[in-house]
Amino acid sequence: MLNGTSLVFDIETVPDVELGRRLHNLDSLNDDDVARAMRTLRIQKTGKTDFLAHPHHRIVAISAVLRSPEKLLVWSLGSEESTERELLERFFDGIERFRPVLISWNGSGFDLPVIHYRALRHGVAAPTYWESGEGDRDFKFNNYLNRYHARHLDLMDMLAGYQPRAFSSLEEVAIMLGLPGKMGMSGARVWEYFQAGKIADIRAYCETDVLNTFLVYLYFEKVRGLLDEAAFSLEIERLLELLRTANATHLKEFLNQWQGDPGGA
Repeated sequence: MLNGTSLVFDIETVPDVELGRRLHNLDSLNDDDVARAMRTLRIQKTGKTDFLAHPHHRIVAISAVLRSPEKLLVWSLGSEESTERELLERFFDGIERFRPVLISWNGSGFDLPVIHYRALRHGVAAPTYWESGEGDRDFKFNNYLNRYHARHLDLMDMLAGYQPRAFSSLEEVAIMLGLPGKMGMSGARVWEYFQAGKIADIRAYCETDVLNTFLVYLYFEKVRGLLDEAAFSLEIERLLELLRTANATHLKEFLNQWQGDPGGA
């Protein structure tokens, strides 16, 4: 049986072209050319990848599944018009209010470090999130910051046994479990969608990612014995009911693509 409140989260980002202009003296270039230059310079620096360093990402969506004994919700924080600062404020407000267990896929390696840098950029305070025991003794041996503490569960990290050579993508694990996975979208296309003003599509994609992550989380809680077969089936049925009654097209499509017997072994 799962107790308390869990918050499964995921972010979508684009290059911070404002930062790129200042760092590389690219004032004469448009946004698309600045983003291209940032990636090219990143390849030159790393010799292998154009994936930008964490502070160079700008958050354009944060989506979540909130699970408690009383409720189950999936949504994207703020609105399509929300600023990055507003998204961060809402994320940390949820932590202040609910003190949930955070659930992520590669949150330790990507999402949370980006959130840290961007919160620093905007001066967004988050006392509970940063608490490590000085003000609240309950956080001394169980806080959000320690890799091996229980207030944040990075599923990728734990399933790989904290071994980078064993890391896998969410897409691979989701498909292995018969889940919809990326449904034809990927993080690599977020900049393209952002440039086209398709913020609603980015938010919808982010929501399907947290649904995949939430389902992987349920399977994980089953194999480590915190959900027996009856409790696991009940959690699956709660999610199925949420999706069956959803009006959003991407949630209906997620349900339609859920392969085989939902919750099956």
